[in-house]
Formats: sequence, structure tokens, C-alpha cells
Amino acid sequence: MKSITIKGSQRESVGKVATKAVRNAGMVPCVIYGGKEPIHFAAEEKAFKSLVYTPNAHTVVIDLDGKTTNAVLRDIQFHPVSDRINHIDFFQLDENKEIIMEVPVKVTGTSPGVLLGGVLNLNQRRLKVKALPKNLPDFVEANISEMQMGNKLYVTKLPAATPKG
Repeated sequence: MKSITIKGSQRESVGKVATKAVRNAGMVPCVIYGGKEPIHFAAEEKAFKSLVYTPNAHTVVIDLDGKTTNAVLRDIQFHPVSDRINHIDFFQLDENKEIIMEVPVKVTGTSPGVLLGGVLNLNQRRLKVKALPKNLPDFVEANISEMQMGNKLYVTKLPAATPKG
């Protein structure tokens, strides 16, 4: 799975006033959960552009003053009026524990049913996948080249992704 690096600085004070000051400085307050204790940090809002505003799934390498942590995006909060990022939660990865993550569905092939005038409805654009972090796929591939008019493709019929390496 592709990885994005985000550089940030650890926050000492975590409260309403300190968080507001971080946001006014053009930074986004963030938290990493899943380790021994939560890590509070702040990073520039521009650093999250390639992570948040894309349909692809990524793992994140967070660099806090030289110390790196592998994580995945767990939750994000936006401002209700300006749509700026208010807060981001990350979940720390453990190489020996499976995680559940949503990955995009990539449709391949040309369906004969669509060529005859049918409409392709994609009910789920993302699927939950459970795997070790090193085995997470970038996407789930759905081949529709054999689908006739009125056919359905079920998630259980998709080929399982093979582990990398």
C-alpha cells in the first residue's frame, strides 16, 4: 500500500485555547491512538491534501521531530461552514496485528451488458478489508467483462488479494 509522509510537531498543551491557537496558525491538531498512550501533534493543513482529498487509500508515516510512526487515517472532522479540516485522528499500526481499512474498488473490463445499453451501478465504491499492514492492497479489482444485462457481481465472488512479498 502506498504511504504518505506527514511532518509535524508534538503539542505540549491540549486544551480549547491551545487548539484554537494551533488552528489560527494554519495548522491542524491531530492525535495518534493505538500505542501505549495517545500522541498529540499538529501539522500544516497543506500536508493533508494528498491524503484527504483523494479516493485512494494510504498509510501514513508521521514524522514528529525525527521520530517516525506508521499509522492510518481513522477519523477526520471538518468545519461546518468553511470546510477546513478541524481535527484528524490516526490509528497507530502494529506490524503483527491485523487492521480493518476501507480500500477503493477499481472496475476493470468492459461489460457486454453496458455495451448493449445497460447501466453499471456501483453500490459500494469502497470495501472493508482486514489484513496485516504489509498485506493491505491499494485497491480491490472487480472485473466486469463477463457481466451481461441484469447480472450482479457480489463481494463474495471477488478474488481475494494475494499478499505482497
